[in-house]
Amino acid sequence: MDFRDIKEFVKDTIGIVIIIICAFVIFAYVIGMQQIVGPSMNNTFQNEDYVIIFKASYNFFPVKRFDIVSFYYDETKYLVKRVIGLPGDTVEIKNDVLYINGEQVEEEYVSSKTENFSLEDLGYSTIPEDMYLVLGDNRGDSLDSREFGLVKKEDIVGKVLFKIWPLN
Repeated sequence: MDFRDIKEFVKDTIGIVIIIICAFVIFAYVIGMQQIVGPSMNNTFQNEDYVIIFKASYNFFPVKRFDIVSFYYDETKYLVKRVIGLPGDTVEIKNDVLYINGEQVEEEYVSSKTENFSLEDLGYSTIPEDMYLVLGDNRGDSLDSREFGLVKKEDIVGKVLFKIWPLN
């Protein structure tokens, strides 16, 4: 082995290390993958679907109504739900119809009946700054803000971009 071989080996090794570091940074801070667990997002996503999450999304863009987000539910569990209520909103579901700020909102993605609910059931008249009301699309079988309350912006991991598995 001569000097040129050693130089080429070092150059290749440094290139591989840089690629590994870049991949780590991208998966740690920019994008991620998460599995959907349970039926709460039917029909949009099914149990055991894998989705891609844009972790950096809300560093650059505001959270929007109807975004599907991943967030920390507790130290060990992440949930995926749809953002329904934004800061300053009033939210009510009456006779299976969603009302935001007193106006009826059509929800084509909802896959089951929704029991009556009001933001006041959680102790709020309007949603406070940096908090969001999130609901599953399968309202009849969803652990969501109706049970655990509003989600803080700091607990949102990122925006769900699309399903990657299973392919169909």
